[in-house]
Amino acid sequence: MVEVSVLFAAGLEGILDEAWLRGIVETALRAEAVDDSAEVSVVIAGEEEVHRLNREYLGEDRPTDVLSFPMLPPHAADDPHFVPPPDGLRHLGEVIVSYPQAVAQAEERGHAVTREVAILVVHGVLHLLGYDHAEPEEETAMRAREAAILAEIEGEHR
Repeated sequence: MVEVSVLFAAGLEGILDEAWLRGIVETALRAEAVDDSAEVSVVIAGEEEVHRLNREYLGEDRPTDVLSFPMLPPHAADDPHFVPPPDGLRHLGEVIVSYPQAVAQAEERGHAVTREVAILVVHGVLHLLGYDHAEPEEETAMRAREAAILAEIEGEHR
C-alpha cells in the first residue's frame, strides 16, 4: 500500500480533506506505474512558508504555488550501488502546496480551489518522479501526463 502523509500548516488544518489528497497522490503514482512500496508527503502551507523554502532551497526569492523535494537522486533505483532504506519503502519525497496561491490561481482560472490543488499536487508528484519542464519537449510530456492523470482523478469523483 502506498504511504501518503498529509500535513497542514498552522491555521490551515482541515481546509482540505486528507483522504481526498491521499487519493490524488495514489492515482498519480498508479498512473505512473509506481509500485505500492512508495511513500510521499504532502504539505498544505501558507504563502510565506513556501516563499521562504523557495528562497532558501531553490534560490528563487519569490512566492510560488508548489514545491517538490525529491528524496532520491534521479534514477537511484537503476543504480546497482544504491542501497534501499531498511523499511522497504521508496521514499519519493515531499510536495508542498501554497494554499493561498492555489486560491488565487483558481480564481484567475475560473475553477474550484480543489481542482487547482489537485493540479498542483499532481504536478509536484510528477516532479518527484523525475519529470521536469525546463525544456519545451519536457514541458509537453509533463503537461500531457498531468492532463491524463487529472482526467482520471475527475473521472473517479463523478
